[in-house]
Amino acid sequence: MKKIIVSVSSDLLTDNRVDKTCCTLKRNNYDVFLIGRKKRSSPKMNNRQYPFLRMRLLFEKSFFFYAELNLRLFFKLLFSKADVLWANDLDVLLPNYLVSKIRNIPLIYDSHEYFTEVPELKNNPFAKWFWKRLEKMIMPHLKYVITVCNPIAEYFKNTYNVSSLVVRNFPMKTSTKKRLNKKQLNMPEDKPILIWQGSGLNIERGLEELVESMQWINAYLYIIGNGDITDKLKTLSHQFNVSEKIRFIPRLPFDEMMQYTFNATIGLSLDKDTNINYSISLPNKLFEYIFAAIPILITRLSEIKSIVETFNVGEFLIDHSPINIAKQINLLLEDDNRRKIYSDNCLKAKAELCWEEEEKKILYLMNLI
Repeated sequence: MKKIIVSVSSDLLTDNRVDKTCCTLKRNNYDVFLIGRKKRSSPKMNNRQYPFLRMRLLFEKSFFFYAELNLRLFFKLLFSKADVLWANDLDVLLPNYLVSKIRNIPLIYDSHEYFTEVPELKNNPFAKWFWKRLEKMIMPHLKYVITVCNPIAEYFKNTYNVSSLVVRNFPMKTSTKKRLNKKQLNMPEDKPILIWQGSGLNIERGLEELVESMQWINAYLYIIGNGDITDKLKTLSHQFNVSEKIRFIPRLPFDEMMQYTFNATIGLSLDKDTNINYSISLPNKLFEYIFAAIPILITRLSEIKSIVETFNVGEFLIDHSPINIAKQINLLLEDDNRRKIYSDNCLKAKAELCWEEEEKKILYLMNLI
């Protein structure tokens, strides 16, 4: 039985793609071990089908965090038995690459985003230069590469002449089901529920405008996750006198998060086309809303456009002005028939947009190694 060590910089709890990958490998008779990190604020880990390690680090952000993470991970990989290494994203690629060369074992690089173009690097030219330099040094030498969407695969091919396998982050058909109703979740039952979910409450996701738009919407908004602008959003909710309409829920394991989603009226995804990473993204929440069969209001980004239009599961945001966000949400809330059409189409779409189909690509790749 081949042993695969999978590593990622997150605290593992809400990284659903990594969990699905590990479960796929485990079900197909691979010995899987997952390595992440544990922050002081990290919730208790949920049960997993495979063993894992959450490393406690002295530093939790900035250059020192990445330096410590990569150093600790290098020695852990170097002295652990493994037949294959699996690196998730650029921030753990270096130790995996070095150990794969030292020990002459295969490495799979799984790129979840256009890492060097994330908005958090916009105002940090040194960090952007460093990650870009690291990518340029390692990428041309990689044999097995996976990514989440076609534009990133095209970028790797055009820039480094490296072919990638596109594995989209669809939910599993059997990943979860509705177990709790609004009353059990302490959700209001007298008004519609809007939901925005995801682990990263960060800049350029349209969240500030969404909070402001709640002045003109007769509904409740649930924002599930944590991030750099969490406190700012809470301040804005008070500034615009909408704090009674908004519920901030810390990030949750997938099954717990989806209980709120199943009970929502509309799912929202409002990423802006202001950075390359978001403009080519295929957000997890799109497929999670489809899985929950709720209508979607979403930004018309390149990869999103074809999914929404092909399956007719929702509508595109016209622009990010708060008053127009409110108008579009209100029009959708007022039209029960239109929402039912989108919900019915979600039920049809989720039969095709599922992890059970995507995981076949992973198993194909593993047969090549």
